Amino acid sequence: MNIPFLDNWRKRQGGTREVALAAAVETDPDGVAELFAECELLRARAGQCGLELDDSPASLSALDQLPPIWRDDPEELPWVGNDAGLYLGTVLVRTVPGAAWDILAGGKPVVRLASGREIDVVAAGLDWAMSGSPELSEMYAETAESGPEVKTR
Repeated sequence: MNIPFLDNWRKRQGGTREVALAAAVETDPDGVAELFAECELLRARAGQCGLELDDSPASLSALDQLPPIWRDDPEELPWVGNDAGLYLGTVLVRTVPGAAWDILAGGKPVVRLASGREIDVVAAGLDWAMSGSPELSEMYAETAESGPEVKTR
């Protein structure tokens, strides 16, 4: 993931991109959450189909119903999958109490639940983009079920 402000910070700190991202999650979790929530390509493809993503669990169900036109473009598919995973994570962080972004070694973003369970949302998004399974709404439901009660927006 190319994140210019993290590259600049890394150069000043003499660290790696992964260290910069992990530090940013600790020092500015809201800023990182907003960055992950952008999902520009996914939002654009959804918009082309008349779907506005509002960061709600219902929008995940609507995404599951979109025709997977990105599968026709092998260059676009992994980017849509990455965005789908970050979007799933965004919905989880915004609606499941205690859910927060975390960065694993190697710079992999995950959602950590209050229970400590880590959800590899990017891998789930890639699976969804490639095959449609598991559905994003299904991943959300299973994750939200395993945590505390879901808050409404």
